[in-house]
Amino acid sequence: MADPTAPNQPPDPTGPARFLTVMTTIDSEDKAGQLARGAIEGRLAACAQISAPVTSVYRWEHAVETGQEWQVLFKTAEARYEALEAYLLETHDYDTPEIIATPVTRGGAGYLSWVAKETS
Repeated sequence: MADPTAPNQPPDPTGPARFLTVMTTIDSEDKAGQLARGAIEGRLAACAQISAPVTSVYRWEHAVETGQEWQVLFKTAEARYEALEAYLLETHDYDTPEIIATPVTRGGAGYLSWVAKETS
């Protein structure tokens, strides 16, 4: 039985896995859907959530820009991060896409087991 006080440990007898949420943004809902679907089909993430448009304000090529973007939040195993990042860099049409990974420090054992299964 898994230690219920250990973070990121699903009840999987093959051993503990670590998990991440990985966020990117893109300039259209259709492109967000394509990024999400490709990551799920490739088992790079177990789930991807697309958030409604957000307004981003940023400096690009010496000018302050404002644009509408869609956030895509991927739930994945840490072991799949490199492949997910490579997929996003290859598929994304931004020169410098936002790719930010945040560790999951705790989570429901059943959900984390599902993430581990779906990304293996």
